[in-house]
Amino acid sequence: MSQPPSSGPPDPDRPPSPWEPPPGHDPSSYEPPDHEQPAYGQPRYGQPGEPPHGQQWGHQPPYTPQVPYGQYGPPSGPRSGGTNVLAILSLVFAFVFSPAGIVLGHLAKRQIRTTGEDGDQLATWGLILSYVITGLGLLACCGWIALIVVAGNSGPDY
Repeated sequence: MSQPPSSGPPDPDRPPSPWEPPPGHDPSSYEPPDHEQPAYGQPRYGQPGEPPHGQQWGHQPPYTPQVPYGQYGPPSGPRSGGTNVLAILSLVFAFVFSPAGIVLGHLAKRQIRTTGEDGDQLATWGLILSYVITGLGLLACCGWIALIVVAGNSGPDY
């Protein structure tokens, strides 16, 4: 425990307090020096009357409402103006791998009905092209198989 500063002569073993003026100086003319470095972990103060940087004991930082985890931007709901990504992918996959284009086209149509996004015509064209290309591919495979079967049966008999 330390003694109150005005209870008697200064204790030679006790270090001077930073809040007390040095002995032998007029307390009304005392100003703390500006060039002192703060102790490690202590905030640096600017000019008098300027708020300190960092958080002080007893002061609470201002409250800022937090956004729930995983939610960014405006709240979700019916939105228009954006083109549905699955509709675009349906049209692309109609030429790359048409069965995937069929699946993506149906998923895009369902999403467009629920969210109100643009891209209904893209999804429709993706479905049409995917079905046509898949049908042509199946016809080509069936024709190839029929050609092999017919060529195998009509070969030369020895």
